[in-house]
Amino acid sequence: MKLQLENIYNSAKSDIEKAQSISDIDEIRLKYLSRKGEFNSIKKGLKDLTDEEKRTVGAFANQITEDLEALLKAKHDAFYQKEMNEKLQKDRIDITLTGKSTPMGKIHPLTQTTNEIVTIFQNLGFSVVESGLSPEVETDYYNFDMLNVPKDHPARDVQDTFYAKLASNVVLRSQTSGAQIHVMENQKPPIKVIAPGRVYRNENVNARKNNFFHQIEGLYVDKDITFGDLKGVLNEFIRMYFGTSRPTRFRSSFFPFTEPSAEVDVQCIMCQGKGCRTCSGTGWLEVLGCGMVDVNVLRGVGIDPDVYSGFAFGMGVERLSMLKYAIDDIRLFFNNDKRFLEQFK
Repeated sequence: MKLQLENIYNSAKSDIEKAQSISDIDEIRLKYLSRKGEFNSIKKGLKDLTDEEKRTVGAFANQITEDLEALLKAKHDAFYQKEMNEKLQKDRIDITLTGKSTPMGKIHPLTQTTNEIVTIFQNLGFSVVESGLSPEVETDYYNFDMLNVPKDHPARDVQDTFYAKLASNVVLRSQTSGAQIHVMENQKPPIKVIAPGRVYRNENVNARKNNFFHQIEGLYVDKDITFGDLKGVLNEFIRMYFGTSRPTRFRSSFFPFTEPSAEVDVQCIMCQGKGCRTCSGTGWLEVLGCGMVDVNVLRGVGIDPDVYSGFAFGMGVERLSMLKYAIDDIRLFFNNDKRFLEQFK
């Protein structure tokens, strides 16, 4: 039996040396070392040997089995390494080639401008109104009535305001000023807040106007607030926003919810005050309306105007962005032209 085992061992070694691939190695393992392989067939005869012969032959059989396993593994590893090297060579990646760039999205310029304005006012002590107190879909009670807007005011006409079909008194807000009413109804002075958001007006679209745009409302109510405080805050905002002092002017104006009222103009950056289509030849662009909160508005929300006073302002985000980045047409913000949007990082 020992001789038979030697012959099978020598035959297996010869087959291993002749093997040309991993599949050949697998076949040799099956032929010699599997349950039905030649070595196991011989080992079945061990039961007929004497105890002494079993110890000798059994040890010999185990030894050559281990030797064959080692030979098969070495040959298998050699073939595997060879095949892997060939595959790596074939699928080789040239790391010197220029990589493929993945386009990255950028924050929209209006969002950038809004974030910048909000940050400036937060640094001036203002907090941002929570969204629940600044809804885009409003009732005319908050959009007009509580802002001291008369029933016959032209702003209430469908030619100026979008009315929803939900009910006759539901509108898409025409200004963010309604947020100040919600805040004053839910918070006692001192109040120092800003409310950014989208607004809607039935405008003819041109280089300066759109029927959908963005505003930021500001409100400061406390004891002894004056128009001088209003001018100081807005001038400081303009200085911080543009980085340097820019020519500005406060023009007397009228808003139903402020008294006295004013509009703030900034010199047109496109023409440096000489006049162009963006500023309609005036050399100035209006950026915000402002004024002292009307006493009727304060009384309407339960704030005593003999104790408290305040100022409010509302600014157009598009106008401020146009001035800062020398954009001469408001429609560029909404056309989704990548050539325009990719300029803002």
